[in-house]
Amino acid sequence: MDWKIAATIFGSVFLAELGDKTQLATMIFAAEAQTSRWVVFLAAAGALVLSSALAVLAGEAVARVVPPEVLRWAAGLGFIAIGGLILWRG
Repeated sequence: MDWKIAATIFGSVFLAELGDKTQLATMIFAAEAQTSRWVVFLAAAGALVLSSALAVLAGEAVARVVPPEVLRWAAGLGFIAIGGLILWRG
């Protein structure tokens, strides 16, 4: 296992998830007094694991057809476009 790559992926996903709507929804569920915190944690963690598994499978399938360099460029341009739209509309 390449620990440097694992740490990079962990850090990137962790930072991307901080303060997003998924985390806010989880906080709202946990704030309800009658809801077990363990149920909220396990359900939210399971959902994130499943969505990550689907992303890995989809990424692997797309990578068979589209070269990785093209995917990196497309992802980068997509993030720039989203950032531009946010700034333009904000």
